[in-house]
Amino acid sequence: MIPTPRPVTLRSVVLGDGRPAVCVPLTGRTEEALVATAAALPREAYDVVELRVDWLTAVDDIAQAMSALVAVRATLPDDVPVIATFRTKQEGGERDITPDDYGLLLGALIGTGAADAVDVEMFTQPDVLESVVDSAHAAGVAVVMSSHDFAATPTRDEIVSRLLLQQELGADVVKLAAMPRSADDVLTLLAATLEFRAGAGLVPAVTMSMGPLGAVSRVAGEAFGSCLTFGTVGESSAPGQLDAAGLRATLELLHRG
Repeated sequence: MIPTPRPVTLRSVVLGDGRPAVCVPLTGRTEEALVATAAALPREAYDVVELRVDWLTAVDDIAQAMSALVAVRATLPDDVPVIATFRTKQEGGERDITPDDYGLLLGALIGTGAADAVDVEMFTQPDVLESVVDSAHAAGVAVVMSSHDFAATPTRDEIVSRLLLQQELGADVVKLAAMPRSADDVLTLLAATLEFRAGAGLVPAVTMSMGPLGAVSRVAGEAFGSCLTFGTVGESSAPGQLDAAGLRATLELLHRG
């Protein structure tokens, strides 16, 4: 049996205990588009919402990014947690950003009080990463620390090493996504997740193998130790995301089984 991690509670969602949560990314280009999408989300399809700030046309204007986050929070049901994310270009996001601007933006989003968690990329400049983690924790905001490899799947040892380093760097939830080139790569990611959770992993983990080949990893989380998966309602934010409603129903079925 996989040991129970130190769970993280985000509003009505407990990560690290029971059925993996389903997160729907919002990728609108404007605040109005984001609010409209948030308002139209079918409540039975998701547990968590991720606001992908890097998709905003006006993301260079921190005040407008903050406004968009506050507006989305006000639109969603009170029990739904929001993860604020700026995914950098080098990790599969929409645009480049300097480390200093990345830190300023995430700090401003944390300061709105509208985010329940903030995504912080583990390969961020160390002083910026430390500052964002400290700011998030001081504000009572959970840190989801992440690493993404869109070219390949790291070795099992490297995946476990990254997850452990994220934990050491202050992550409340660790995350890694990788692109498989073979079915063996999918097995590597699942085995690494299980090793982290059954070994020195103290915090909840989120892992996924991307693309069609890796889709099975998005429904196998509870068996291998991943506490959250990403589904789509409309446009997807990463390759291989499944329909959120169908994904949530499948996870519920597997959990009950």
